[in-house]
Amino acid sequence: MDIHLTNTLSKKKELFVPITAGKVGMYHCGPTVYHFVHIGNLRAFILADITRRVFEYNNYDVAQVMNITDIGHLVSDGDDGDDKMTKGLKREGLAVTLENMLKLARKYEDVFLADIASINILKPKIVARASEHIDEDIDIIKKLAERGYTYTTSDGLYFATEHMHNYGALGGIMHTTADHSRLAENSEKKNPRDFALWKFDETKGWPSPWGQGFPGWHIECSGMSMKYLGDQFDIHTGGHDLASVHHNNEIAQSECSTEHAPFVKYWLHNEFVNIGETKMAKSGDNFITLETVREHGIDPLALRYLYLQSHYRSQVSFSWDALEASQTALHRLKKIVAAFPGDGTVSDSYQTLFHEFINDDLNTAGAIGVVWELLKNSDVSDADKKATLLDFDKVLGLELDKNPSELEIEIPENISELLKKRQDARDSKDWKSSDEIRDEIKSFGFDVKDTDEGQKVSKI
Repeated sequence: MDIHLTNTLSKKKELFVPITAGKVGMYHCGPTVYHFVHIGNLRAFILADITRRVFEYNNYDVAQVMNITDIGHLVSDGDDGDDKMTKGLKREGLAVTLENMLKLARKYEDVFLADIASINILKPKIVARASEHIDEDIDIIKKLAERGYTYTTSDGLYFATEHMHNYGALGGIMHTTADHSRLAENSEKKNPRDFALWKFDETKGWPSPWGQGFPGWHIECSGMSMKYLGDQFDIHTGGHDLASVHHNNEIAQSECSTEHAPFVKYWLHNEFVNIGETKMAKSGDNFITLETVREHGIDPLALRYLYLQSHYRSQVSFSWDALEASQTALHRLKKIVAAFPGDGTVSDSYQTLFHEFINDDLNTAGAIGVVWELLKNSDVSDADKKATLLDFDKVLGLELDKNPSELEIEIPENISELLKKRQDARDSKDWKSSDEIRDEIKSFGFDVKDTDEGQKVSKI
């Protein structure tokens, strides 16, 4: 069946035509491992996972790369101030050395890989670390320098965007600098949209023809993607916030260094996750990690289910009520599937319907609707329903073949007694005693959350 994708480059839904028949190369912007990723970040990695799963479901041979940015990501996505890895070192009270930078990176990389595994994101076929691809970055910069696209300032080597006639085509910012006005702090830049290819650092980094230092953030992704996927490849994914600056810069340096265009045929960008009116970020009260989700007694897979219920190009409004409702629906679905007998046959008609949704711009919301529509259909046997749902789960990744992960726990007798006392205190509106009992319960390694259905207990 045909696959259609909404291409950020053209701003249109397009028929997918691979560069090489039967094969697809895809690159996903991964995390900068200076801190924990929050659940808003995870939406981009779910998009990457769904993209891979859909193409594999359509029998494509998938070459998939995700980067780990462990050096060089400047705080503002521009060219000034500390990079994010340096910011992480200072936050944790560590000396700013390359050795500590890479040590910090490994710590948060391990947490990230564990996080994506817990929401059943398939580990990318190639996980590429920026620090291990310096030579590739230097090779690209050399080509750009030879072709007249660079100039030097006191702090680094820069790409001159004025020499690329269609710079900023992604997202339609070719004729405006509005999206780049925040990059104008460096007075030595010839154009506020120009960006660093190499940043000088006399005490840290790697040697280069231009001096010791670090590659710019943008060049790292070009170096890693082109090493494994070639000068041109099919699909690039990332969060919506990366399109205007980072991805336009990737296009510029890649196409100008290779003289091949387009660098990428299809650009896919997921929208933000918001709490109220605010985009989720690593600062403030809306920095929620998967560990926070677990502390609330919620299965991490419920987050995956929540995101799949919306199209990746639509913003998601996060709330704990919405996440708990997703967990309830997911566990209900798992229980239904577990109760069905095996040895069924996949329903051709429902598989076709499911295919139509996922092949239409990765419409997981429509695909989830097919799941519940199938369950209501009394003309399909329970065994066939199970076989069909498990077939769908190759794309959805909800682990429907496993028992429901209700995060149910054995509650010791002493905790049960304390819960009864606490409920009595609450019924009597004795809030002081209720809080004291909650603290006593916590001392035994359990937490209590008050819900409409009563007290909910989870392990700390």
